[in-house]
Parts: sequence; structure tokens; C-alpha cells
Amino acid sequence: MRLWSIHPAYLDAKGLVALWREGLLAQSVLLGNTKGYKHHPQLIRFRATVNPVGAIASYLRIVVDEADNRAYRFDRSRIVNKRYGGRISVAAGQITYEFSHLLGKLKTRAPELYAQLIKVKRIEVHPLFSEVGGGMEDWEIS
Repeated sequence: MRLWSIHPAYLDAKGLVALWREGLLAQSVLLGNTKGYKHHPQLIRFRATVNPVGAIASYLRIVVDEADNRAYRFDRSRIVNKRYGGRISVAAGQITYEFSHLLGKLKTRAPELYAQLIKVKRIEVHPLFSEVGGGMEDWEIS
């Protein structure tokens, strides 16, 4: 499960579809509807909020907005009707790590997108997150 901290606009089609599926799985886990993935490290930051289900739903709305921008057909009705009004802190080192990780995937999977993204100077984060100082997050498995 990878719930990217970087903006979903950086993802290729395969990555965006995977993020949608994994985000829906995360939502299901946070709703208590699964037996597995209950202790997945990617969920720690959502669970740390006052409203974990609202946080993942807000996260997914940004993902589906990006899909809409690309004329993909993600079923928005699968997102629960909860909202989270806050932002989740994410360390600058985590953002750098994730962007580098994505570039590694795109180098072979989507070389044209890789060539565009390698020029990015300032990495945008997913709007649910707020970048703060620091290295990789403790929950990251590298």
C-alpha cells in the first residue's frame, strides 16, 4: 500500500489507478471493514488525526479530482461522506524520498513523464498534507 504524500498530478496512469485502489482499501481498513492491513504503516498518519475516516475520504477526493482532470472515470460515490478540515504534517525528507521513489518507477514505466518530472525544482504535496522540516517519516519502509 502506498498513499503518496506528493501531489497525485505527478503519477502516471498506472500509478493513479493504483493509488485510487489502495486509498479505497485504506478507507475500508479505517472503517473497520477488513481483517488485514489493520496495522499498515501507511495508515499511522491518518489514525493520528481526530478523524481518520474523514482524513482518508478527504485524501481520496483529491485523487478523484485528479482523475477527473484526466477524464478518467473513478466512482466518486465510493468515498464515504466524511470530511477532515485539517492538514497532516509530512516531513520534507519524506517528500524527497517519495518523489525519488516515483522517479525510479517512471524511468522505465513512463520515460516521457520521467523526463518531465526530473526537471521539477519544488515538489508539490498532496493538498491534505503540510510540509514541515525533517527527514523520512518513522513509518516509511525504505
